[in-house]
Amino acid sequence: MKVVHISQSALRDACLAKLCAEVYGQKSGLTPLVVFTGTKNVLFAQEGARLLAGVDGEGKPLALALLVLDEAGQGMTVTHACEFIEGAKARLIKKLSLKVPLRVEVNDAKDEAFYRQCGIKRWLNGENATRIGLGARHPVKSNDALAPTLSLDEALILRRFKHDPTAFATAKDAFLSGLNSFPETL
Repeated sequence: MKVVHISQSALRDACLAKLCAEVYGQKSGLTPLVVFTGTKNVLFAQEGARLLAGVDGEGKPLALALLVLDEAGQGMTVTHACEFIEGAKARLIKKLSLKVPLRVEVNDAKDEAFYRQCGIKRWLNGENATRIGLGARHPVKSNDALAPTLSLDEALILRRFKHDPTAFATAKDAFLSGLNSFPETL
């Protein structure tokens, strides 16, 4: 598996739409659209997030991962990840854990076990029973030194959708266009 940083905007939008659709599914209301819109218009615009893909030898996407910077710019949190072939997400996370200062946040033992298999070996206790895993390249040694991950104001995006039908229609069209143009190869 080769790791590819998807930086070209149309390709990135298509992969982001596919990632949101895969992670949230069809029964999750506006959540995929809100995350897609906020990530595209805020995090990508401010260079606060990276979209990476694990591809095979022909460039076919096997897995996608969205990494969001922390406020200090020291680490990158895996906020969303999906796979198109079983085991590809784990392989992608493992490769990323060796290359970038990776951080994950989980709420149950099953997810922690998954990330431990992906090479995340250092674990800290977070708030509200959250466990924070840090990859080998992450510079932080304690909870006190961890900066918050950049976040989206999803409620604000939803309010804008409710009060601005044009913004909602534009976002929906961009999301559907992205889904329909998901590439066969990267």
